[in-house]
Amino acid sequence: MRGIEDRSDALFIYVSPESFVPEDHPLRPIRVMADKALNSLSKEFDQMYSHTGRPSVPPEVLLKSLLLQILFSIRSNRQLVEQLSHNILFRWFLGVSLEDRIWDHSTFSQNQERLIGTDIAGQFLQKILEQAKESHLLSRDHFSVDGTLIEAWASIKSFHPKDGGPGNRSGRNGSVDSHGKSLKNETHASTTDPESRLYRKGKGKESKLCYMGHVLMENRNGLVVNTRLTQAT
Repeated sequence: MRGIEDRSDALFIYVSPESFVPEDHPLRPIRVMADKALNSLSKEFDQMYSHTGRPSVPPEVLLKSLLLQILFSIRSNRQLVEQLSHNILFRWFLGVSLEDRIWDHSTFSQNQERLIGTDIAGQFLQKILEQAKESHLLSRDHFSVDGTLIEAWASIKSFHPKDGGPGNRSGRNGSVDSHGKSLKNETHASTTDPESRLYRKGKGKESKLCYMGHVLMENRNGLVVNTRLTQAT
């Protein structure tokens, strides 16, 4: 028997986001671990915020939103906020009810900047590692170090001579300035991000302003146990 499409919208709905998430969904254990770690950081969060003024986006929501961005490859806060407008799974993970109004992406970004100036993300990782230690998931003998290039928030066009000379143009296998001379970290620097350096992964690869990211992995269970960000050398 053919079903009939019912286009009438219900006026009231008495369900929670919890009821939409399958019991075996992989985000369920991740949410439990994240909430446990964040609850233990409550005192640190209190020190980051003033006791007066308008309420901000909760820091717990900010950190868990970063997890969503990583796990689901969400490229920007704008896209994340857009997803929160209709994605019930994301609302459930962040503890946002169906009727709650979602923040503007600019407000979300401004609140996230508060986290950048602190080590709270590192403390969050350590709290997760403590849970892994309690479950005997960390080996002291099986580790490896891996690294990658992390592109800086600076354009190659900002890479100018340190003596104040003219700008540059970029090429496929390298970069040259307006006089055809090769760009070098010894003689040039970015006016946008002076600490970034011009680097490439190998021969034939495009040079970019970047940093080096280093990750210490526990091999038996594939857990990240430490990270470092250094200049590209």
